[in-house]
Amino acid sequence: MANGNGDRLEAQRLQSLHPALHSSNANAAATLGIHPTGRSSYPESKREESPDDSAESGPQWNANSFSPSELAAGSRSPDELLRRLSLALPEKPKHPRDLADVDPRAAHPELNLSGHVISATICIPYSVGFNPGVEWELKSRRGTSALFDSFSWLASADSPWNHTLLGWTGELQSVTGLRVSATPSNNSSIKVAPLNKSSAPIPLDGSSQPPQPGGLEGMKISRADRSRLERQLERDHGGRIIPVWLLDDYDKDGDIAVAKDQRKWRRYAEHELYTLFHYKQNEPTDSQLVRRAWADYCKMNAIFADRILEQYKAGDIVLVHDYHLLLLPSLLRQRVPNIYIGFFLHVPFPSSEFYKGLSRRKEILEGVLGANMIGFQAYSYARHFSSCCTRILGFDSSPNGVDAYGAHVAVQAFPIGINAPATRHMAFADPAIEEKIAGIRELYRGKKIIVGRDRLDSVRGVAQKLQAFEIFLERHPEWHDKVVLIQVTSPTSTEEDKDDANGKTASKISDLVARINGTYGSLSFSPVQHYPQYLSREEYFALLRIADVGLITSVRDGMNTTSLEYIICQKYNHGPLILSEFSGTSATLHAAMQINPWDLGGTADAINDALNMSEEEKRQQHSTLYRHVTKNTVQSWTRNYLKALMTNLASHDQSVATPALDRAKLLTQYRNASKRLFMFDYDGTLTPIVRDPQSAIPSDRVLRTLKTLASDPHNAVWIISGRDQAFLEEWMGHIPELGLSAEHGSFIREPNATRWENLTEKEDMSWQSKVLEVFQHYTERTQGSFIERKKIALTWHYRRADPEYGAFQARECQKHLNNTVAKKWDVEVMTGKANLEVRPRFVNKGEIAKKLVLEYGEGEGKAPEFVLCLGDDFTDEDMFRSLRQTKLPSDHVFSVTVGASSKQTLASWHLLEPSDVISVIALLNGSTDAGNAGAVAVVEGSVPDSRVQ
Repeated sequence: MANGNGDRLEAQRLQSLHPALHSSNANAAATLGIHPTGRSSYPESKREESPDDSAESGPQWNANSFSPSELAAGSRSPDELLRRLSLALPEKPKHPRDLADVDPRAAHPELNLSGHVISATICIPYSVGFNPGVEWELKSRRGTSALFDSFSWLASADSPWNHTLLGWTGELQSVTGLRVSATPSNNSSIKVAPLNKSSAPIPLDGSSQPPQPGGLEGMKISRADRSRLERQLERDHGGRIIPVWLLDDYDKDGDIAVAKDQRKWRRYAEHELYTLFHYKQNEPTDSQLVRRAWADYCKMNAIFADRILEQYKAGDIVLVHDYHLLLLPSLLRQRVPNIYIGFFLHVPFPSSEFYKGLSRRKEILEGVLGANMIGFQAYSYARHFSSCCTRILGFDSSPNGVDAYGAHVAVQAFPIGINAPATRHMAFADPAIEEKIAGIRELYRGKKIIVGRDRLDSVRGVAQKLQAFEIFLERHPEWHDKVVLIQVTSPTSTEEDKDDANGKTASKISDLVARINGTYGSLSFSPVQHYPQYLSREEYFALLRIADVGLITSVRDGMNTTSLEYIICQKYNHGPLILSEFSGTSATLHAAMQINPWDLGGTADAINDALNMSEEEKRQQHSTLYRHVTKNTVQSWTRNYLKALMTNLASHDQSVATPALDRAKLLTQYRNASKRLFMFDYDGTLTPIVRDPQSAIPSDRVLRTLKTLASDPHNAVWIISGRDQAFLEEWMGHIPELGLSAEHGSFIREPNATRWENLTEKEDMSWQSKVLEVFQHYTERTQGSFIERKKIALTWHYRRADPEYGAFQARECQKHLNNTVAKKWDVEVMTGKANLEVRPRFVNKGEIAKKLVLEYGEGEGKAPEFVLCLGDDFTDEDMFRSLRQTKLPSDHVFSVTVGASSKQTLASWHLLEPSDVISVIALLNGSTDAGNAGAVAVVEGSVPDSRVQ
């Protein structure tokens, strides 16, 4: 009897070691980049010294090394000691590293690299607690461990780069009166009670009250407190970590800052972008709220750009990460045209049919295309992106990238990895893990264990997993009471799913668990063990090591690092991995058992096949997967990405790129100027190009917008077009404030005048008859072409002709004219959009632009303080060239080419289409449409509700 009591007590002790028996257990994220002792792995030589040595150090977030003494601690036998010590041996590279791995500057001397990398990501690697006047509370942030490991490597002695990490502080938590220890000893699930069984909070000491966010008046943070956090992050956390402050208001001295609605900075990215990128469509909502969220998103990206440029110096490489910062590449390119930028998207990118559902689809693509190279997790995501650039923006694309804004933007797939050595060390070197494993084995003796670990996101496929497991139990009664599914769902990291965490997703999972256990369970056993909580590091790795099958059923996922960590943990067990084909990881883990999570019966069959797989099959499958994961680590991913970026920079001339128009800068300069000059082309600029030129009439919105702009006495507005006088008079003549220039500057009508001035009346026009004869010859031989006869110029149009044959005939006609008429008379043959035009050589738009600028006079107080010039084809390059030759300050002149052509241009900025031109003019008129809300937010700090329409 005594022995029986002892056995029962021992069983109770083993039960207590189970990773998630108690629903109150909630602790650290399953994937941590933390050294077990809390020690930094950054070498002292690469750490920044803090001016304040009294600053308290926080937890370290990088884990790349373990000492042999730490690994040997707790070993119970000589064999185990040898196995643990073998884990400490560094993996030697199988191939010698090339020069780019050792000295990038020597490998690419033409790039004039500084050797410095600036990484920008949404948050720093810490959750930050605020207590005025004392040290900040820093706790390791959960999730994205692979990305943080990449930053850790860049700042380590193994990397040839110097590294600076910039990220938002995240939502600041008030911890007044609390002292939350950040030591690893607190990373235990023993004392932590979740406030909600479906969504555990950030763990705290069990005896403390949860931190409360700032009140309605906001959290007030002094300049001294902000500086204190910056010193703490610099002091002993390796590399350089610079916080980006996203605050709502400042006092008049800029000393006290206020943080109010801190969730708003995530709102657009995580409610709109994250949702759509994972093929989910939001329900209709308040359009004002969405536009306000868009304005906040634009402002956040602009604040990041300001913070980066405070640190930037020529030759630096800027790496931008993920969907929170999609506008950042373009914002940086606008201010530093020759900057080196790489962008990487860690989530899926949808097909063009689905992406078109995004209201701000153009702005997002334009923002990303400011990068020199764009990386994705899988080739299909890269292909979708290139297709969107072609179908939505009109840019040419190929499998290698997109030709945008006069330059080539490389688009490639770079599947991310994990820190395989550190993961292996953490999984096999801790005695506590061995104890957890022993407890789980005892608890589920004689049963096969299937393990799933997912976030409580609707895209993770937990419901599909449970439904498939239910079908498996129904089809295979021989497995009843012989298999258990341990499913851990940790709290979501996205705002969109947080709002739903207590709703239908969590409820559906709970209902499925109850139904399965009620149907196939018993009083002594439940086939589904569901734990909606965080796991400690020891519990997490114990589960991955002891599992017989790993089951991942994401319905849409970027890179699922749990699958990679599972493979490392199965080094000796060789448990099969069942992986959704909709996970980005599936593109590289070909040896895994890939399933369609929507095919519930197929997934059920895969579970049965995995459980019945022979030891030899499991060993072969795991060997292939393990070789891939240990070779393609996050360190190699970082190296390969930077090497590919440098190769693309060296292969393509980036100096010719023309960034998208910086509307915030434009609005600021417009408001600061009292003398303003506007010059607009007509076709392709104010109105779209159409097949019949006579059908290109201005819309009512165009006319009203121009009328409002021209009515401002500080504005001089000119239409400089290739159209003839009659057309401009008919459609624009009723706006007396407009200046008109017809036939590329041959005729002009001053504002508030009625008479046209002919600038070519003294010229020899005898060439016209010869040109007309040639045009007539090609018109007869090109069906659909026609001649437009103006007073000065002659134009041959082939828009209605077959595109290929029309272009061929145009080339032949141009050769003919250049060999005859152009040699006898002082005329030039101009190629336009589906047309050829012959005109006197001295007549061009550049002469008119020069004349208009000089009419103001030169020198301070006389010259125009703001010039906006827009045109769409190469005839407008004459205007851009003239403006470059003036003495006006460059920041006062905005020359903008319009259209999706990837041509090289003399313009300084780029807009995509005529509707964008009208939107920009409306912005200057004081109207804030959805596309301009971001620019207004950047300039004014916010968008008043009355202007959000």
